[in-house]
Amino acid sequence: MHQTEVVIMLKITFMGAGSTVFVRNVLGDCMRTPALCRAEMALYDIDKEAAERNAKIGGHINRNPKTKSKLEYKVYDRLEDALEGATFVLLSILPGTFKEMRSDVHTPEEYGIYQSVGDTAGPGGILRAMRTVPIYEGFAKKIKAICPNAWVINFTNPMSICMKVLYDVFPEIKAFGCCHEVFHAQELLTVMLKELKGINVHRSKIYTDACGINHFTWITAAKYEDMDLMELIPEFIDKFGEEGYFEREGEDRFKFKTDPFAYGNKVKFDLYKKFGALAAAGDRHLAEFMPNKWYLKDPETVKEWQFNLTTVDFREENQANQIADTIAMAEGRKEFEVAKSSEEAVELMTAILGGETIVSNVNMPNRGQMPQMPLGSIVETNCVFTSDSVVPVMAKPLPEGACNLVYRCCVNVDMTYEGIRERNLDKIYQAFANQPLCNTLSMKESKELFKKMCLNTREYLDDYFELDEYFDM
Repeated sequence: MHQTEVVIMLKITFMGAGSTVFVRNVLGDCMRTPALCRAEMALYDIDKEAAERNAKIGGHINRNPKTKSKLEYKVYDRLEDALEGATFVLLSILPGTFKEMRSDVHTPEEYGIYQSVGDTAGPGGILRAMRTVPIYEGFAKKIKAICPNAWVINFTNPMSICMKVLYDVFPEIKAFGCCHEVFHAQELLTVMLKELKGINVHRSKIYTDACGINHFTWITAAKYEDMDLMELIPEFIDKFGEEGYFEREGEDRFKFKTDPFAYGNKVKFDLYKKFGALAAAGDRHLAEFMPNKWYLKDPETVKEWQFNLTTVDFREENQANQIADTIAMAEGRKEFEVAKSSEEAVELMTAILGGETIVSNVNMPNRGQMPQMPLGSIVETNCVFTSDSVVPVMAKPLPEGACNLVYRCCVNVDMTYEGIRERNLDKIYQAFANQPLCNTLSMKESKELFKKMCLNTREYLDDYFELDEYFDM
């Protein structure tokens, strides 16, 4: 029997199992994977009702004739019981509510700071990290005590901070962070092949050397068979760069004109012309790592660069629609769509179980795979996934200009984490003020904004930080 067909008893624990996005992606990918047959999917969420809906969807999946892998779906009341005996632990949570997210994204606008995402970099990323770190400290301690040999896969943002916590609290943890942003850059490269060479291939046929930090990763080399795809980029930019090109297969290339999550890759093209490497994340993320007035000066500038400011109002409406879909699928009124998601987590899990070796980009501590960044910082590079093993690959160096940008943001991530770990608000503020998006603020303005944002989310901070004392209240 081929090793990818081996039937293995295992337990996959999903923390944040009320999710309307990642859980569905994982369930859909699991149902297509014979190697996961007879696995238990342990679902845990502080919103138990939401987790139960996803368990019901799992039951419908099991009855689908297209299902290749039938899992046992079980909702747990206690996190400790969900973790007991876990082979894999998947983490995907929302740290806070839309109330806190509204402050993260929109309060900085009072000071002329616009954020297209607000969950990784910029002032919004700092405040989200302050809410997230204490939660992840608890996760890491429980994983260490209950299932220390489990492989831990993180999806939560801010990705770098989450990974930093896990490895700091539990240095021996077997963890990596998954993000699909580089996959979309690979899709853009397949579009270049199609438009310029008439060649149609799936992104999995493209090899890329990617490195950086999460949502600020860069492609320094790309090949299809023996063809150097980096050589196609200037011609593609000349042909399509001004009009813009949204790269998703089966989507309108001008979708960025109507969809708040879409973009025209114009920021990516501009960065390539400036620095000679292909920034791999979507433009909405990339813009937040740059000085404030480059791409996010104001809504008009954002529109010129062909991406969008994704408002919290839109996110709330979008989530309500997703919840309605989830309820309809749980009740059997809507069929679960059998389609491969844009994630690779299930393929990586299969490789770890002894299946086919895979090379993919994930987030792990820097052990030398990215010599341009500090050792111990969380970096995103290619890694080799084999039986019970994930080994980072030495990355090609970034061009000097791009490296300087990434290094600044990498150090900010480390300082943010150190400040939160130490409960040191002054150190956190220093990282806040040093965000590229805050570079137009005076020291007085940055301190005022930091205070406002901390107080807006204090319900999640008061147990860990002395806000009144620090702000002289």
